[in-house]
Amino acid sequence: MQVSSQDLTTIYTLKQNLIDFVLDAEDELAKALENYAAKQVRRGFSDNLKQDTIVENFAFEGDQNYSPIDLFLQTNPQLSESEKNLIKTWHQSFMGLFAVNQILADGFEVMNWLTAKNYLVKPDNQKTQQELSRLKVGEIIHTRLIPITSNEWTFANSYILMGKLGKPKLAVAIGNFKDNYKQHLYSDAPELLTEAWESVEIYHQEFQDFFHADEVTMSGYQLSQNINEFQEIITKKRLEAAGIDPSKSFAEIIETSEEQEEIINRAAEAGVDQKLVSQILNSKTSTAKMITPKVDLPAEIKKADEVTAISDPRWGQMFLATYTKMKSILAAENWRDIEGSEKLIRFYLEDKSINSLIWHRLAEIYPRQLESILREILNRPEFKLVTELNLVLEEFNKFTEPDLPETASVPTHLHNLFQEAFAEVNKSKTKGKAQKVTTKGFQRN
Repeated sequence: MQVSSQDLTTIYTLKQNLIDFVLDAEDELAKALENYAAKQVRRGFSDNLKQDTIVENFAFEGDQNYSPIDLFLQTNPQLSESEKNLIKTWHQSFMGLFAVNQILADGFEVMNWLTAKNYLVKPDNQKTQQELSRLKVGEIIHTRLIPITSNEWTFANSYILMGKLGKPKLAVAIGNFKDNYKQHLYSDAPELLTEAWESVEIYHQEFQDFFHADEVTMSGYQLSQNINEFQEIITKKRLEAAGIDPSKSFAEIIETSEEQEEIINRAAEAGVDQKLVSQILNSKTSTAKMITPKVDLPAEIKKADEVTAISDPRWGQMFLATYTKMKSILAAENWRDIEGSEKLIRFYLEDKSINSLIWHRLAEIYPRQLESILREILNRPEFKLVTELNLVLEEFNKFTEPDLPETASVPTHLHNLFQEAFAEVNKSKTKGKAQKVTTKGFQRN
């Protein structure tokens, strides 16, 4: 079904009415919006259209207790059935970074860079139409898409025109998107999200199989050597799963088996780093959906005298150079006798690298000591660890549920983008024109 200009005007009006409904809300819905906004701030939300975007996002997403879309429908019984049915589909709206693939007479064909899915999008008001008229093929728009038919979408009111981005800047933009909109990472491709979470569980089990525990402590140098060996074993295992004999040279495999492209596809589908295979086979072709990224320990961890590696099937892997000292503080008869103890405890509270899982592991081992120390540090004599730990962690901007860890598998096109971006940056460094690229969790380098 094609959407007429009159339909688009109606859609814009309904969309604006929903946002006004949220802005005018009182009591519980207003409080829910306030809590939602506070949560975005805790995440380090840094959108150029901060206030408008937060309100708009809440209008379409709500939270676990409130759905503004459903409340809007309940309080507007005069809406026609077609209008109600349309608004119900807005639960499927999602944020993304969209590249303009084609400019049409009445809209655009765009690709969501996070999932490589294409969409037909039509502006629903004259202001947006005029502002987007200068878009060119290849340029990026950061916005929300809202469904209007089974195969047509419109733009949200808030958007950022980012222009054409080279690979390093696009990698940074995608990394920033991941930080600000974790819940929208693969929102239009739930199968990718499921596969990513499953890959975290698999990696955790492989970690346990290799280290024979979910927590190990050793020097940073030794851990780095072990992680390299661990990843070599994983690579061999996945090559075997793809039907490729890792004991043979790739030249032998090519002579006695399929062509290079097929071998790359099979290896990539098994989770092997495509760059590794394609470099050896001198090819870059792949149709695999997801790739398991290579983990490279940060320089400060490699140099540390002692590092504790912790693995979890949901939180992924954490590498801490201070975990042993933290445990010694909690085990001490008088924790203040240990030099730097209060500073380290406050670091564990305040630094975003120390997540809720670490605190809960410590709480399981040293519940009495941790409760006593937090009572003193926080100046809360009545603090109860069992019932109030999560509340304290949230106060210090720590989330009690994990985001997708860095070891999760990523779509092949994103993996390749980040590899190519780093290659460009490294090349520019030799010319004295380096620019910083942070992958924000898609790949550690």
